[in-house]
Amino acid sequence: MKIIELQNVSYSFYDVMPALSDVSIAVGEGEMLAVIGANGSGKSTLLQVMNGLIHPRAGSVRYRGEEVTEKRLRDRDYQRYFRSRVGLVFQNSDVQLFCPTVFDELVFGPMQLGLPKEQVLRRASETMEMLNIGVLRDRPTHMLSGGEKKRVAIGSALTMNPELLLLDEPASGLDPKTGSFLTDLIISLSEAGTTIVIATHDLALVDHLQPKVAVISEEHRVERIGTVDEVLKDQELLVKVNLVHEHAHRHGNKVHTHLHSHYFFHEHDRGHSHDGHIHPSKGPEGRKTGHEHR
Repeated sequence: MKIIELQNVSYSFYDVMPALSDVSIAVGEGEMLAVIGANGSGKSTLLQVMNGLIHPRAGSVRYRGEEVTEKRLRDRDYQRYFRSRVGLVFQNSDVQLFCPTVFDELVFGPMQLGLPKEQVLRRASETMEMLNIGVLRDRPTHMLSGGEKKRVAIGSALTMNPELLLLDEPASGLDPKTGSFLTDLIISLSEAGTTIVIATHDLALVDHLQPKVAVISEEHRVERIGTVDEVLKDQELLVKVNLVHEHAHRHGNKVHTHLHSHYFFHEHDRGHSHDGHIHPSKGPEGRKTGHEHR
């Protein structure tokens, strides 16, 4: 069953700056989808359309077969239904965090749903344990590090117990340890049945997660939808959408030209080869973290 479906969606800022152009994407229940493209291609806009924060100028968005419209979301019952099932984590955590403390952030969403106090507290406690942020419980959010803010932002979405989780550049700006934790968490949530859509230009992350992939061009269109192998091996496509570029460097008197991406490890024996092919570095084999999605 398709949990969310966009049909011929177009969106322009102020009706003059195109962000999405005739985009059609469907995400099945329990599926993981990575939306990849260069900066400015419309990835973040796409997630906001999926989340009902903005509405397409043309086309339609359907959640579990029912169209999501601005008018529909003004209905309080439907708004509560939709917001409790679809969660969005912004690229910039500072945009998302506004409560005085970490604990306040985690309980805010469930409280808006009118859940019993005991259930709200249980969700907050379980989420803090899952994300290893219990020690931050009473910390003001503006005093957190970037990695800590990211965990709290994700936690504020998870306490809503969403069945569809939208992640905008989740690994952006994170240190390696936090980035690795986040990757394992995404895999764990996916294995537990959460439907996940990730907007990113991090090809190494996509290679590790192995989701279905939708490629967005700089013309804000869906260029291709396929498997990770199909997309990452299509060098012409990656160059066209500005995710890799030709890179020239000199060895003695010889100049070598090959495709290059800053998102792969820049090592000739791992990330690149002088045969002109990209060889993505594989992440660790272990994918289960023991986390349980409540």
